[in-house]
Amino acid sequence: MKSTGSSKKFPTSQAEIEAAIARAPGKDRPLTAREEAKWNTGVMVNGGGYEAVRKALAAKRKPGQRGPQVAPTKQLVSVRYSPEVLAFFKASGAGWQSRMDDALKQWVSSQRKTRRRIPSEA
Repeated sequence: MKSTGSSKKFPTSQAEIEAAIARAPGKDRPLTAREEAKWNTGVMVNGGGYEAVRKALAAKRKPGQRGPQVAPTKQLVSVRYSPEVLAFFKASGAGWQSRMDDALKQWVSSQRKTRRRIPSEA
């Protein structure tokens, strides 16, 4: 696992230390929903170092396995697009597939307004 630096400044004065302690969750402040979620998805290991953490994480989620999802929100299909269309969307960088999906949704919405009925499935 890579170690990443933190942009947070370490408290140096006694006042900064006391302010940091006051902001920390505990008996005076309960965990926020985000903090609670982070704790629930974490892995705790007593001793064992790096290998123990890797084993605990492997038991939690297999490689390539996605997290829990209530229902799939999109369907996987194979579609052929013209090179110009692909080049246009890919040129906009990462997330081009989502932008293409948004453009198609916008087109479908405009078609629903102009037509009486569009078949739900072809």
